[in-house]
Amino acid sequence: MHKWLIVYSSVTGNTKQIAEAMYGAFDEGEADIISIREIGTISLDDYDYIAVGYWLTRGAPDKAVQKFLAELSGKTVVLFQTHGAEVGSEHAVTAFARAAAKLGEGCDVLGTFSSQGRINPALLARRQNSTDKNDPHAANERNKKRWENAAKHPDENDLQRAKDFIFAMKHKLALREKYRQKANQ
Repeated sequence: MHKWLIVYSSVTGNTKQIAEAMYGAFDEGEADIISIREIGTISLDDYDYIAVGYWLTRGAPDKAVQKFLAELSGKTVVLFQTHGAEVGSEHAVTAFARAAAKLGEGCDVLGTFSSQGRINPALLARRQNSTDKNDPHAANERNKKRWENAAKHPDENDLQRAKDFIFAMKHKLALREKYRQKANQ
């Protein structure tokens, strides 16, 4: 049996919620879940697949996750992120590229998952006070509407999508293994 590790970094609780939903998609003993703050307490050699979850800061994973990604080598990785932007937005997609670029040597990205989430209240307070027309995060009508929508996430639909994503990744791995066995015959 292959073993999964879910590592997450969370400030507002968004990423932790998604990580816990993903963890719920595994059978008992198939996966472990841990906060990035506790990563030094385990051996990564015990895991075949690593799902890494993070929140976005300046369009990239938070610093702790960037450091962790750089330390990985030869692992099959799933990246998942939470952010205030719309799922599928240029901001969210580019953040995956930035995360993948931080991965250590020989890592393979199996898949990616994105969910909108509540914006850190301290950050939101700073943005509310910005009226600079050149600031892409200024408190204009478009951004206020996005912030309001983000505050509703992750919701039950997002959590179910996270579980479904893990089922899809497990299926993808099973097909990959079947293909490799057939190719070796």
